[in-house]
Amino acid sequence: MVKEKALLLDRDGTLIEDKNYAYKIEDFELIEGVIEGLKLIQEDYLLFIITNQSGIGRGYYTEEEFLEFNNHLLNILGRHGISIEQTYYCPHINEDNCECKKPKTKFIERIVLDYDIDISSSWMLGDHPSDIEFGINGGCNTVYLTTGHGEKHLQELKEKGINPTLRSSSFLEAIKLIASNRNNI
Repeated sequence: MVKEKALLLDRDGTLIEDKNYAYKIEDFELIEGVIEGLKLIQEDYLLFIITNQSGIGRGYYTEEEFLEFNNHLLNILGRHGISIEQTYYCPHINEDNCECKKPKTKFIERIVLDYDIDISSSWMLGDHPSDIEFGINGGCNTVYLTTGHGEKHLQELKEKGINPTLRSSSFLEAIKLIASNRNNI
């Protein structure tokens, strides 16, 4: 039996505009190209959202507010025929030293086991160095997006010696690169 491939997606700055702890539905704004990109790729990959949400741990918003906001995203994607298998989120702050905050790989390990994923043929897309470290640590290909906070963290990426598989300034372009490199990476 052939294992599934996954597209692991950061949320804020990758799928939606990062408005510093986005949790209010009135602040919701999809990044350009997300709908088109996910429609293009979803036949070949299972889609997952993996997001650090330290705003919960900091008390900026509640877990219920996060879930309401995230469900709004899932409903909009669903209206366009896009299915997200599951959203994994870490509500902790750095000082909690939890096992679920990216770049720790707890969520990749769960996805691999629960969905029988071939992680080496899968991709992580994100706009923070921790997203790329997460993907590398978990054994998948990575795309560093300069959307969201990506441009601002380019120097940190270089200083830490983190080398994503691909870089892109556009979500849709990143998806097209993944689709065109399916068998070459």
